Amino acid sequence: MDTALILLILTVSLTLVFDFINGFHDSANAIATVVSTKVLSPKAAVLMSSVLNLGGALVGTAVATTIGKGLVETSTITIGTILCTVIAAIAWNLITWYKGLPSSSSHALIGSLLGATVASGGNWDSIQFDQLIEKVIIPMVLSPVFGIIIGFIIMLALTWMVYKRPLGQTNSLFGRLQLLSAAFMALNHGQNDAQKSMGIIALALLLLNPTEAFQVPLWVKLACALAMCLGTMSGGWRIIRTLGSKVIKLQPIHGFAAETAASLIIAGASHFGIPLSTTHVISSSIMGVGAAKRFSAVHWSVVGTIVWAWVLTIPFTFLLAAIIMKAYGAAFE
Repeated sequence: MDTALILLILTVSLTLVFDFINGFHDSANAIATVVSTKVLSPKAAVLMSSVLNLGGALVGTAVATTIGKGLVETSTITIGTILCTVIAAIAWNLITWYKGLPSSSSHALIGSLLGATVASGGNWDSIQFDQLIEKVIIPMVLSPVFGIIIGFIIMLALTWMVYKRPLGQTNSLFGRLQLLSAAFMALNHGQNDAQKSMGIIALALLLLNPTEAFQVPLWVKLACALAMCLGTMSGGWRIIRTLGSKVIKLQPIHGFAAETAASLIIAGASHFGIPLSTTHVISSSIMGVGAAKRFSAVHWSVVGTIVWAWVLTIPFTFLLAAIIMKAYGAAFE
């Protein structure tokens, strides 16, 4: 069998493994709040999130296009570059999952792609810095800020609306409403996150057929959507515990506010092809909701640990992917 074809099969397979890991790693984004508020059982929440992740993954390709052809010069990389990218991203996801840290699978993939590309091409000119700044760096900085602000505002508005209602009545109302907000969050998670893997596979296909235009075939959409769906069904309870109970103590009204804020931000980003970190957005939305409840309600020591994971993700995966790429080049090229 042709070496390039073997590498393509291996790359596609590992990318689907990454998507599977992304599913159980980031499933907490959509269901941590609805589980911690006891609106749904873990099993029911995972099932709902899995189905809606599957549906969301099949909607649009704007984010996939950004990942596949908007960040690096394809003329400077090989199929081996993509393979090393995926290996590094998988390694980071497993490390942060083991530690229970809600880090960004999106930024792990992007950091790995940049590191492997620089190591493969030998210089920094391979990176499209204008697109990187516009669609990755600026959203990475602003999305948590928006998450905190919008979560804070929504929580204040809801508090003003229901402050005279009995607590039991409020919990009952927002328990029902949280089903809708969690479903919207799961749908948007699938739409934004699964597309990143689609972009990686589409880029690998383009490298083997450089005369063709960049596109995401239907089989790629279906494979990535199914992989994320299966990953979501497998759980991710370590991170659910961090987001659902260690940051703040959640009630249904808080879960509804956080999920609504995060969903609005993620839906807007997906529309404009921005590969946003759903982890950053939901985590910061929970922080904003907690701060609206009272500033001391947020467990800031846990928040500090999460922020460090955010800050380190791109540099760490960049370096890891570069090392793997150099080792791959020494061994096979």
